Amino acid sequence: MQFIINHSSMEPIYEQIMGQIRSGIAKGTMKEGDALPSVRALAKDLKVSALTVKKAYDGLEQEGFIMTVHGKGSFVTCSGQDIYLEERRREVEEELAAAVRKGRSCGMEQEELLELFQMVLEEP
Repeated sequence: MQFIINHSSMEPIYEQIMGQIRSGIAKGTMKEGDALPSVRALAKDLKVSALTVKKAYDGLEQEGFIMTVHGKGSFVTCSGQDIYLEERRREVEEELAAAVRKGRSCGMEQEELLELFQMVLEEP
């Protein structure tokens, strides 16, 4: 997996690493049992501190996305994938609910909202 770090982003580097690994698991490009690069190797490749990569790996392990075996490395465990996908669905649901509330506050009726939603779904 190729990691891309945006050093000018306001998002901390360890969170960027975590997000890319979560995304890889969710998309299926990283599968259960896949080995992650060692902390030192990834830190060297990304030109960041090993502590930054360690923080990302520790966070992913706490969330259930990876497992670290001392002396062997870190490996993908898909036990966190379902939790991640459910969390993302909940975020989408909350954003849709907010959009409906905003539309209703502007006087839009259900039919209008459904029509608008259908138009948005059809956009590429």
